[in-house]
Amino acid sequence: MTPTYIDKPTIATLLPMSEAIPLMESMFHDLATGQILQPLRTLMWLPDKKGLLGMMPAYAGGPNLIGIKLITIFHGNANTTHPSHQGVIILFDGENGAPLMLFDAEEITAIRTAAASAVATKLLAKKEASTLAILGTGEQAARHLEAIPLVRPIKEVRIWGRNKSKAVQLAEKTEKRQVTIADTPQQAAEGADIICTVTAATQPILQGEWISPGTHLNVVGSCTPNAREVDSETIAKAKVFTDKYESLFNEAGDFLIPKKEGCITESAVQAELGEVIAKTRPGRQHPADITLFKSLGIAAEDLYSAYHVFKKIRTFS
Repeated sequence: MTPTYIDKPTIATLLPMSEAIPLMESMFHDLATGQILQPLRTLMWLPDKKGLLGMMPAYAGGPNLIGIKLITIFHGNANTTHPSHQGVIILFDGENGAPLMLFDAEEITAIRTAAASAVATKLLAKKEASTLAILGTGEQAARHLEAIPLVRPIKEVRIWGRNKSKAVQLAEKTEKRQVTIADTPQQAAEGADIICTVTAATQPILQGEWISPGTHLNVVGSCTPNAREVDSETIAKAKVFTDKYESLFNEAGDFLIPKKEGCITESAVQAELGEVIAKTRPGRQHPADITLFKSLGIAAEDLYSAYHVFKKIRTFS
């Protein structure tokens, strides 16, 4: 049987954010309790460093499934008709190895990334957090604007981006909330309860001195050892959480650069999200804590998302 290819519109219909958030919560729990095999991704850079191919496998013991995401990342596509992230996710039967279905990776990646940040926000942000700052104006900015209000009572949104016209377009889509277009990252971040950095920056756009006690941060945009969105002071001040230790310690420039500088050690990392869900490690412990979720994105997120869509399609067909 030739595996069916599932396109973006179908995925968007069958994987709404309201379902993706509890799905990611379940995935993180299964990861923490040993039900998922999750090796580190492999990255192959092109010789000119213009782009890369990421190969991300995972296995889930519960449904007995194998999955792999093959994705290209070309940040130079920002001003073209092509998105920065493109690829496919392939789902295999864990019993006999048969390929089951192919999925558009761009749509699943966009949804599950913001859903994971929403899980982190649900676990770590103060219950009353109502002011959201978004640094960035791309796909993930829009998805985080959709996801975060599903887990916290957001009343005010602040948006900053290098391209102000894109920030204005994003603000126009944000209904029922007070929206401010910030002129600088500092203006967006100061006094915010929740800050999401969702940019392609390689140098810090967020400074620790701007962050108030009690703030929660989702640091999402960078996923390579030499790139970061937040400065060393931010990491040093924060209680750091992540999706998977191995990913953080090998891939996250936001963590690895301040570690190299001697500002922090690996002991500064509090927990994986799954450990907080499974109650083997604590989350926020004090109202004044600055909590930071460093998101790398792992293949198990894609595997669970793809399987969710797969089950719906099989039910409908």
